[in-house]
This record gives sequence, C-alpha cells and structure tokens, in this order.
Amino acid sequence: MTPSPQGSGVEAIGQVAVGRLPRITFGRGVAARLPSIVAGHGRRALLVRGARSLSAGGRLEALRDALADGGVELVGEAAVSGEPSPALVDGIASAYRADGIDVVLGVGGGSALDTAKAVSGLLRGEAPVTDFLEGLPGARAWPGPSVPLVAVPTTAGTGSEATRNAVISERGPAGYKRSFRDERLVPADAVVDPDLLAGLTPDRIAENGMDALAQLLESYVSLRAGAFTDALSLAGLAAARDGLLAWHAEPDGPDAPAARERMAWAALLSGICLANAGLGAVHGLASPLGAQFPVPHGAACGATLAPVTAANVAALEAREPHSPALPRYAVLGRLLTRLPETTPDPDARASLVDLLGRWARAIAVRGLGAWGVTEAAIPAIVADARGSSMRTNPIVLTDDELAGVLRAAL
Repeated sequence: MTPSPQGSGVEAIGQVAVGRLPRITFGRGVAARLPSIVAGHGRRALLVRGARSLSAGGRLEALRDALADGGVELVGEAAVSGEPSPALVDGIASAYRADGIDVVLGVGGGSALDTAKAVSGLLRGEAPVTDFLEGLPGARAWPGPSVPLVAVPTTAGTGSEATRNAVISERGPAGYKRSFRDERLVPADAVVDPDLLAGLTPDRIAENGMDALAQLLESYVSLRAGAFTDALSLAGLAAARDGLLAWHAEPDGPDAPAARERMAWAALLSGICLANAGLGAVHGLASPLGAQFPVPHGAACGATLAPVTAANVAALEAREPHSPALPRYAVLGRLLTRLPETTPDPDARASLVDLLGRWARAIAVRGLGAWGVTEAAIPAIVADARGSSMRTNPIVLTDDELAGVLRAAL
C-alpha cells in the first residue's frame, strides 16, 4: 500500500506487477459467442455447471445445441450443488481423465467455477487435489499442466472467472477451506453476460453481492494494494453502490438489466482485485465459518463486513494512527455514501461502517446465528482464522478483536 505524497492528493504509483488475466468478453448477449470461444480451444469439451445454472427457460438445451452446431462435442457434463469438496473434484477428474478433453466449460456460480477450475488442473495428472491445497500437511507444488478453461458466471459475487485459485471445502468439526492455487489455473476465457443473471432470487443476489462488495473493499485497504487494483476496486465499488440494492429491491423490475450489468462488472473486477491485492479479515473469518458450519460464503461475508470494518478502523486509530489504510477507509466512506470530498476523514470512516450495516439489513443478510454459529464456537473459529487472507488485512487483529467481530455478527 503506497501512501499519498504529502499534500498532493494523488497516490504514488510505485511498482506494479499484475498476474495473469483471462481474455475477457463482457456485455449483454455475449454468451452467444460461447461456441466459437470454446471451439477455439478444441473440439472435445467437458461441461461443469451449477445444478441450477441455465435451468430456466430451456437455456441449458439451447447451449448444448449451440455447441453442437459450432462443432463442439460435449463429452460429458457434471452438475455441482454446493461448495466443491475434494471427493467431488477428484471424482469428476477421474471420470473424464481418459476421454481426451480439450477444454473445460464452467458455467455457474462460484462453486461451479471453482470446481471447473480444479478439474481443469487435475485432468492431465493422477494426483488428488488434496496434494495441492495450501496449508494442508504434505501439500506440494502443482506440476501442471491445466486444460484450458472457459468460465461463464451466472451469479455476481465471487469473481472466480478471473482468479487463479479454486476454493475446496471439507465440512465438519475438523473441516477446512483451502485453495488450489496457481497462475496456470486462471481461466483462458471469462465470458461475462449480465443477462445470465436474470432469475436470481433476492437471497442469492444479497449473498453474492456482499461477497463482491467485501472483495472490492478489502482489496482497496489490503497491505498489497497498488495503483492497478486501486483503480479497479473504486470502479467496482461505485458499480456495486449503484447496482446491489436496486437489483435486490426489484429483481425483475424495469431497472434490473442495468443493475445486473453493474453487479456483473463489480464481481468481475473484485476477482481481478483479490487475485492481485489479496483480501482481509472478512475472508479470513469466512474460511473457518464455512468449514465448521453450513454458512454460505457470501452470507459469512455479509454478516461480518461491517463488524470487521469497524474493528479494523478502531484498531488502526488506536495502534497505527499513521497507517495509509485510514485515509483509504475515508475514501471508501465518501465514495459509497456520496459524502462531499470536504468531509473529515473520521466522519467518513464512521459513515462507512454505518452504511455497511444498513446495507446488510436492507438486503436481509442473516446473522451467523441463523446458520448454527454460537458463542461457544467462537474460540475454534478464531483459532482457524489466520490463513492467507488474514495476512493482508491492514492491521493484525487480536484474538479478542476477532471474537468481538463474531459476536457482533451473530
């Protein structure tokens, strides 16, 4: 994170290193280009899709027919329900490993895209995914190669279409959420069509939207934030500000197409930002929450975003008052609440915390207690919350501070 030169109002650009990105095709109606995009990588395709993705209005059948007309043979299909487990991704890879797959087509929400990403990395080898999950005992470097992946999101949240990691989950008391991560796993193509978001229910709009919002916000205050991700984070946050509540209020209203477009853009940018800048304590806590309880990832982000922001700001003001993250939180407060640029930084930060809480209530984000999380579970969650996302939080929060966040999110 590069602080602003004194009095300049402009942040120093410094050094910039950008990781691999997919070729991005964005806009309403671009899904019609899928047959030619897929065929550009080969003729034998494996479709990995969400269990509900494309199920409405005959869209799945239309995709199958369009691929066939474009000369693409669908060698197989795998439907994904829920977050991918090691058994799920290993099973799909094993089932199609001998079938000469040229390209994997992933269509769905974050879980489907993460499954497709992991499968694309396992098809050319024999090892199970647990060999390559960060933080697991005995984990080793993935040797590659990957089968080309075309990623097509049907939700607006995770930004998985633009990231280099697939999150794999094993639920239970000894559960975990770990990443299979490598630059070579970045999708070859990301095809983002806001029209594919039509039909999402308000609860899914809320959970996915809060995930994208958290990713954009955390990337902007991350210890690895830089000029490239700053520009995208702020653009994505402006789009989410103007799209999320409007879309949630009227999912099928006259303004829904524009709102869907804004949230699809915000989610895509959030994926690019998290891949290049890292995240923070919201995602650090979301990992053990999702592993130990049936808390959907977006619900965990939505419940903890305001409390984490409040805890970070309070800790920075008390222990690191000269941190460059503090003026950044003020920038976010002015952007999201549309406050005048003359608003004092402390007031802008307080307004940001208040706004995030009001947004969570407005879109009916449920507290963690709705998912079975209790006060007694807090120590175990905190103990397992020091993963990679926590390392780029703008300040090291104590165990007591993290416990306070969880209590506020119950």
